[in-house]
Amino acid sequence: MKTVICTKYGPLEVLQLQEVSKPIPKDSQILVKIVATAINSGDARIRSLDVKGIFKVIMRFALGFSKPRSLILGTVFSGIVESKGNKVSKFKVGDRVFGMTGFQFGTYTE
Repeated sequence: MKTVICTKYGPLEVLQLQEVSKPIPKDSQILVKIVATAINSGDARIRSLDVKGIFKVIMRFALGFSKPRSLILGTVFSGIVESKGNKVSKFKVGDRVFGMTGFQFGTYTE
């Protein structure tokens, strides 16, 4: 599946389109085929590490020193449940869902 990765902090040009293998959801997870995501000012600040003073050091501790720990950025999504773990009962394949991943990121992908 196609995904946009960020291998270092910097301007928009540091983002790269790559092909990655599709993850398999664990027992209590769902796999969502992302139909839409959003890029906001917070995403741009994280990608470029555009913060001032001591916050830059704090962000590096939280997100990664030389590059983002999570190479796939993005926090909000909408999509369709593609598969699910065997302990998931609230969702079924084909359900339309939306949500936010928080600091787990990962929505700049199919």
